[in-house]
Amino acid sequence: MNRLAPWTLLLVTALVIVAPFAMAAATTPAASREDRSPVAPIASAISTVTGIAISPLLGTGAYGAYKWVSAGNGVERGKLPWFAQPSFWLPALLIVGACALKDAFGAAVPTGMKKPLDILETIENKFSGLIAAGAVIPFAMGAMTKMIFEDGGAKATVAFTPFIASSGLATIHLGAIDFTWLLNLLTVPFGIAVFALVWLASHAINVLILLSPWGAIDGALKAARAGLLGLVTLSATINPMVGAALSVVVIIVAYFVAGWAFRLTVFGAIFSWDFVTRRRRRYTPLDNANKMFAGPAFTTIPVRTYGQLVHREDGGLEFRYRPWLCLESRVAHVELDQQTLAVGDGAFFSDLVDADDRTIFSLPPRYHGHEEQVARIYSLGRGVCPVGLNKAWGALREMVGGRALKKEPLAV
Repeated sequence: MNRLAPWTLLLVTALVIVAPFAMAAATTPAASREDRSPVAPIASAISTVTGIAISPLLGTGAYGAYKWVSAGNGVERGKLPWFAQPSFWLPALLIVGACALKDAFGAAVPTGMKKPLDILETIENKFSGLIAAGAVIPFAMGAMTKMIFEDGGAKATVAFTPFIASSGLATIHLGAIDFTWLLNLLTVPFGIAVFALVWLASHAINVLILLSPWGAIDGALKAARAGLLGLVTLSATINPMVGAALSVVVIIVAYFVAGWAFRLTVFGAIFSWDFVTRRRRRYTPLDNANKMFAGPAFTTIPVRTYGQLVHREDGGLEFRYRPWLCLESRVAHVELDQQTLAVGDGAFFSDLVDADDRTIFSLPPRYHGHEEQVARIYSLGRGVCPVGLNKAWGALREMVGGRALKKEPLAV
């Protein structure tokens, strides 16, 4: 039954989203449908929301530039929202270009110099996502409902003749009711929800770049995301229905990887905050219940789950965490031989590793420089050991959620 729950939720969500659109299409006057199909603005809105979510700064800047160019004259351009003004979209596109140059030369730049720039780009992606969700998406969805309900610039009245057989003075007030506000009320929240799903999946690429040890992989990941954005934009330009269909595929995929993407997003947010604020200089590990991320060596704990590693009264260890950071707290008893464990001292953050160098837990950057204390707190038999290039391939496999291959998964 639990396996069917995601599919059921997806179906119900789709029906709730489609219902107001279908109502709008059915109640649009016939004259308006002959001039312009109401499906076209719906398809365009879906493609616009998906494209902006894939790359918020590029999508918002390009969308604003398109609106500005399409306005034609100074009077119309003056009425455009702030994100369609050159004071926003021109710097936004310049920042996107700078990030592209950083990735283009990433293979030739030492990792120690490139990672701070990757962190800044991760932070930028978060802020631009908030801007797009809070300003551009409601505007795009509102413009769609106006296109549906308006005919030639004049407000169209909603016809109720399919539902009310009689006609006369008693129906005049009903025929003049404007349901644009209701459609906005229904579509804007779901537009933001769709944006959040796609943005989570897209933002995971920024975190993967943050974790990647090679610049060439960074460029490949960024090129894949840019290619997807270009494909959605091009298909929507050629045929809105094809663009909408591709966008729906992207939304469905984003829905099923939402949990994995959310954990990566949390990891990236904490990593960036600890690094930028240099929190490790002010932080001291606790005697118990230190926060860390679960590694790929467990069967029942998702990779990158954020929680606390706690000493049990009987001398063992347990990992306490909340799914999605807000659900009911869970406890996983971790069966580990502490004498075989060590703190792997990495370049930017450290891991708790076993004898085969598998990552058991990942420590946030605030613990960097405090590895000796962590080893003493949890009585790790092997103390602290350096993590070198021989860990690179394993880190690449682990960062995409792969399970360790050298031994059987650890029991919890």
